Amino acid sequence: MAATPPSVPVTKAIVTGHTRGLGAALVDALRAQGIDVLGLARSRRAQTADASVLPGRFEEVELDLSDTRVFAQWLASDALASFVRGAGRALLINNAGTLGPIGPSGVQPPLDVAAAVALNVAAPLMLSGAFSAATAEVPDRRIAHVSSGAGRNPYPGWNIYCATKAALDHHARAAALDAERGLRVASVAPGVVDTEMQGQIRGADEARFPLRERFAEMKRSGQLVSPEQAAAKFVGYLLSDAFGDTPTADIRSL
Repeated sequence: MAATPPSVPVTKAIVTGHTRGLGAALVDALRAQGIDVLGLARSRRAQTADASVLPGRFEEVELDLSDTRVFAQWLASDALASFVRGAGRALLINNAGTLGPIGPSGVQPPLDVAAAVALNVAAPLMLSGAFSAATAEVPDRRIAHVSSGAGRNPYPGWNIYCATKAALDHHARAAALDAERGLRVASVAPGVVDTEMQGQIRGADEARFPLRERFAEMKRSGQLVSPEQAAAKFVGYLLSDAFGDTPTADIRSL
């Protein structure tokens, strides 16, 4: 008598900043696995594949994650708990983020600094807490912060971006020590991905970002990976048994 194959748990995922670049590719990679996805971003995605192409269902909510008060009101609703209800495995990918403001501290507008910290740090930490509470009864829960090499190595002109990505890394390290039941947490660097942010980097004022030419050369020499390639590796790691074994990871070394 043939062995019964193991059942695959119903999996549901939340992805922030899902409308373009790596975020959009992450949504497609998850849906290709039959995973239902909820996207959170300031706008809706322009184009999405239908269920005949990508079987996982897709929902999205227009929400400015940098507006802490509005985001907190949404988190206080039952929207998150309603989405994950019935899941045997729940995933959260904190992908939304901003590069700016670029330049040394003396040229950074205070409100731009506040907005960057709100989006890059406050929003993912708020959502992680709400996700943990909403999925308390889910057997397999996983939180992945989209990190960066900039969180582990300093770059001139990027003190805000470096600091905020380092905050996500350290959140993952500390959250792992809490050892919440069924919860795995990791901050994962996806490599240098060919997204709009890379275009923003190449267009930066060299006086504010002295390493601009280095990133321009990476583009010219084909060293950037596509969002689809990065997303495939990221999702593969997120779904693997190895996810969470270390609180910080880089998919280029996996």
